[in-house]
Formats: sequence, C-alpha cells, structure tokens
Amino acid sequence: MNVIRLLRADDAAAYQKLRLEALKNHPEAFAASFEEENEFSLEVFESRLSSENVYTFGAFDGTELFGVVTLVPEQKKKLEHRVNLVAMYVSPEKRGLSFGRRLVEAAISKAQSLVGIKQIHLGVTSSNETAKKLYTSLGFTIYGREINSLKIEDQFFDLELMVLFLKK
Repeated sequence: MNVIRLLRADDAAAYQKLRLEALKNHPEAFAASFEEENEFSLEVFESRLSSENVYTFGAFDGTELFGVVTLVPEQKKKLEHRVNLVAMYVSPEKRGLSFGRRLVEAAISKAQSLVGIKQIHLGVTSSNETAKKLYTSLGFTIYGREINSLKIEDQFFDLELMVLFLKK
C-alpha cells in the first residue's frame, strides 16, 4: 500500500539512501552534491528530519521510501510569508504514477495550514520539462530565471523560478 506522510527521525536511514540516490542520478536537479552529502553521518539526516520548522514528506510502498519533498519556511522577518519547496525526488520505477503530484499536494496542504504563509517558491532546472509541467498543473507560475545557476564540472544549468500564491 502506498502512503504519503511526514518523515520522522526514525526514517533517517531510508531518507539518506534515497537522498544519495537522487543526488547521484540527477546532480543537475540539486544544489547539493553526492560527494558532499555522501560524507554526512546518519545523525545529519536525523537532524534534518527532527527540525521543528522543516517538513519533509515521504512516499512509501509498504516500508520502502521512494519519493520525497521538503517544505522550508523562510526565517527572515520580511520573508516569513513564504516557504520554499525543495529536494523533490521520486525513484525512477515510481515515476509517472502521480506520486510526485501527491507529494507536492501534501506540501501545499501543509503550507496552507501554516499561519501567515502566502507563497510557495521553488527553483527547477530549466531542462526538466516533466517537473515544470507538474508544478504548472498545480498552479505554480514562472516568474524568473537564474542563468548558469548550477555548475557541474564545466557544464552550467539554468533554474526556472516558480511561485504559487496560496488562496486562504
């Protein structure tokens, strides 16, 4: 049975494994690198999942974690009406089955429940048409582009900046 739920500290080992898979398979989709995060201890991932104000949702097939997305509220006073949607990933064998959509919908629902949140922001690699189509179908709009935002060896990648204005 497939379930979407918030991850807890005791999900850290599964989260670490999936996060490293994501960074290895799609380095162009994340600011972090496999090499950096492969050095992190399990405690680092436990800490991420224990944070009071960061919400990481997981998609499970039984006990197997195969998809994640994280919602990170802004900390600065002038930006506290915003949250950022980051670290979206679904394992290849589960793609095309609406789990990415369900993860983002869970994050949107959480954002709507947070007091004072009016916007969800994200950055998506410009060449990732599938992800852009998903986000657009959920109401996100492109408002900008970061040219050469990520650099992997000698190759640069642009990011499309997207926002969803919440209706509360």
